[in-house]
Amino acid sequence: MSKGKNQKLKFPLLMRIMLEKTDDEHGLTMAEILDELKLYDVSAERKSIADDFQEMEDHFGIEIIKEQVGRETRYHVGSREFELAEVKLLIDAVQSSKFITEKKSRELIKKVKGLVSKHQAAQLQRQVVIRDRVKTVNESVYYNVDEIHNAINSNCKIRFKYYKWDISKKLVPRNNGDFFKVSPWALTWDDENYYLVALDDWDGRIKHYRVDKMMQIELLDERRVGREEFRNFDMAKYSKSTFGMFHGEKTRVSICFENSKCGVFFDRFGKDQFIRKVDENHSEISVEVFVSPQFFGWIFSLGPEVKVTGPENVVAEMRSAAEAFMANLGGDK
Repeated sequence: MSKGKNQKLKFPLLMRIMLEKTDDEHGLTMAEILDELKLYDVSAERKSIADDFQEMEDHFGIEIIKEQVGRETRYHVGSREFELAEVKLLIDAVQSSKFITEKKSRELIKKVKGLVSKHQAAQLQRQVVIRDRVKTVNESVYYNVDEIHNAINSNCKIRFKYYKWDISKKLVPRNNGDFFKVSPWALTWDDENYYLVALDDWDGRIKHYRVDKMMQIELLDERRVGREEFRNFDMAKYSKSTFGMFHGEKTRVSICFENSKCGVFFDRFGKDQFIRKVDENHSEISVEVFVSPQFFGWIFSLGPEVKVTGPENVVAEMRSAAEAFMANLGGDK
């Protein structure tokens, strides 16, 4: 048999053909495999193909299964590094992530689909629905995360410009367009958004910043500070207390609730929190939170079965917030 001009590429091309075109439900006969190789101007003998299959399993962990289907013998890739269900999970995560733009989501999903056969990828295509999802418009956020990780690994400070939305639906700079300078220590995920947790250079306090609203990130030739502040920093506890990552005064508050609502507090603060029995139908929890309108809104949303009982200054602040809300209601009084 004469050799094709791409003969040196026989092995990687064969691996590609098997990964792309076969799976548990779709196999190729030996004749079909040889025909596929011919499309790349590669010739092969049946015995050499069998030897290549063994090499794939021994050196790359790609198992090629030989199966009798009627009168035909078919070959297909067995277990893959990622199962179809796992790839579906990855795609769901990309689709639901608000910090990834629609354009970048499509690019990532296209790459993820390469982890399965073309037949399985066709199934995934029917699941891909991104349009009209709430997505960030900051195309650089994908790379911002990488830059922040680089700064953390390099133990250096960063500076960036921080933006907010205005009434015209445009991102405008905060702080008069001046740079924020911080020591980055962690990235956290909250309410489908990425946040940087850092020590602010200006006032030396731990703060968080929405990554999709950070632009022009620069790594600085200054060592970051805050090691003592972050030595015993509990990220999970911090995230649970911030309520949507809005700033407020950190305070320990007491909340009384009907026992039927206990799951809400376990989900929010974890099951390791101490719960005090008030009476047969009510209990009280004491937790640290950042007191803010978002915290009050969360309490209001739980209904009359839940109320803040202390400290008194927080109770008074919440009462004022409720009165201001009622005063803003439309309609006749």
